[in-house]
Amino acid sequence: MPAVLANQRILIIDDDSSVLVSLALLLKQSGYASVSCDDPQQAMQILATQEIDLVLQDMNFSLQTSGEEGLALLANIKRLYPAMPVLLMTAWGSIALAVRGVKLGAADFFTKPWSNTQLQELIRTTLDLAQAAAPGSADRQALDQQYDFTDIIGEHPELLKVLATIGRVAKTNAPVLILGESGTGKELIADALHRNSPRTNKPIVKVNMGAVTSSLFESEMFGHVRGAFTDAKSDRKGHFAMASQGSLFLDEIGELNRNDQVKLLRVLQNQTYQAVGASKSEQADVRIISATNRELAELVASNEFREDLYYRLNLITIRLPPLRERRSDIPLLANRLMASLVNSYGMEAVSLAPSALQWLGSRSWPGNIRQLRQCLERTLLLVGKPVLEQQDFLFAEQHEEAQGQDMSASMAGMTLDQVEKLMIEKAMEQHQGNITRVAKLLGLSRFSLYRRLEKHQISTNENDADTEDQQ
Repeated sequence: MPAVLANQRILIIDDDSSVLVSLALLLKQSGYASVSCDDPQQAMQILATQEIDLVLQDMNFSLQTSGEEGLALLANIKRLYPAMPVLLMTAWGSIALAVRGVKLGAADFFTKPWSNTQLQELIRTTLDLAQAAAPGSADRQALDQQYDFTDIIGEHPELLKVLATIGRVAKTNAPVLILGESGTGKELIADALHRNSPRTNKPIVKVNMGAVTSSLFESEMFGHVRGAFTDAKSDRKGHFAMASQGSLFLDEIGELNRNDQVKLLRVLQNQTYQAVGASKSEQADVRIISATNRELAELVASNEFREDLYYRLNLITIRLPPLRERRSDIPLLANRLMASLVNSYGMEAVSLAPSALQWLGSRSWPGNIRQLRQCLERTLLLVGKPVLEQQDFLFAEQHEEAQGQDMSASMAGMTLDQVEKLMIEKAMEQHQGNITRVAKLLGLSRFSLYRRLEKHQISTNENDADTEDQQ
């Protein structure tokens, strides 16, 4: 356990004297110095006159319980001391308010009544991460010299904070929860955590929890032995066994239902699991990394996600900024993604004109990096020019909208099979029967596409397919 620095001082802000006394005692027992106050004005005065390393702040300071006073105080602290880590205190009924605070710059939050052990760990981790992300502590070049951040593109300060956090916690076994909108690159962050950890020579096993049905949860996660149930014709390893001594990435963890949450929690608590039909338990030697595009704390507040499992998963929380909050990275991302796309299709080099980069940088990208990549890929395939201009992207966008309208009109009253056939035919027409490009466009493997072509009796131009394979 990391040692507490002797000069680390924590400011406690709460209008409840019993809370001030309890927290001050806990901090003293943990080796921290503390100073307390009961109103926002006094808090700002203390911050202006004393060296403070961390703030523990309540959300309400009067009979009014809207939390607006707390948010205003947080905003003032972050405006004047942007690097100051703030942990918010709240009741479970106000979790949505605390989440707002985190989005406004708070490092995290904890609830009243708190667990002393969990709060001590949260404080220690927050101080460690604040030290790692201190201004001037590292730029992208320095980070790349220390760690392997392959495929993570960008130099925006918010992204650098994320990378510094990865570097700081990757070497530990601490469970990490990655939060971020769809398309922000949560899987890349999980890969980076594993790649920079002592477990890098062992596998990282990735599981989409939204795709694991409840009836097969135990078999998928823990495995089964032959004869355990009707279709169990042989022993099968589960994801925990496959990830042994490595990392287990639980994507879309917010989709896990309550019953299966209990089963997962039991394994994380006991560090053991039992395959279905087996007579003995196995050791669960895995590092848990989970991710979701949902606000997990709000799911806890609405009783959709277990509080005890939440605390098992989020010892370290990494929040990925959406692309619209790091627009300065868009040109770099666009150029790197275009080079990757050109290479994957075996095409000649294609560059992006300044007008194109300016247009791309002005977009909001609700689908984030995934949407940006799709936009680049669509324009690359539709236009086919060595230098792409703004008007080329506008043309591709208008073409896509027209295709969508035509497709919607064509699909009226059709069955699912008929819709699938129509989509494949349209893609084959768009790419002149080139199997590789059609498969990529539809998100299928070549084998899966061939099966569907045979099923729907759609003819192929084998010469085009052969040409692509040779490139």
